[in-house]
Amino acid sequence: MTGGLRTLLLLVALPAAAVAAQGRTTPRLEGKWEAHTDDGPRLIMVRSDSSAQFGDQVARWRVVGDSVWFTMGDGVWNVYGLKVQGDKLTISGGDLDKPVTLRRVGPPTARPDTLHVPEPPPGTARAW
Repeated sequence: MTGGLRTLLLLVALPAAAVAAQGRTTPRLEGKWEAHTDDGPRLIMVRSDSSAQFGDQVARWRVVGDSVWFTMGDGVWNVYGLKVQGDKLTISGGDLDKPVTLRRVGPPTARPDTLHVPEPPPGTARAW
């Protein structure tokens, strides 16, 4: 997977975790999100099972303090900051050169049984 594709997928997975950890029930982050990239629009599905999907790639997220952490199952956590305003969310930091804003465009679909949510790295793993 390319770094840009990994980053895009991870950008959407983390906001759901952040809002859940803050104890807020609104706005709900589950849904289909759209990001505009240099390669055109990209759709990302965020589900309540702690997964986010971009094509056939699946990530897992968690919240640590005011940071959102994701993993693609490679044993590495990637960390980003986020800001949520209604159906728009902005992700920043990490390996991003500039903040990325996504827009919710619909509800989530069910995750097919054939797509496995990666196991999280051990609790002692460091974030990059």
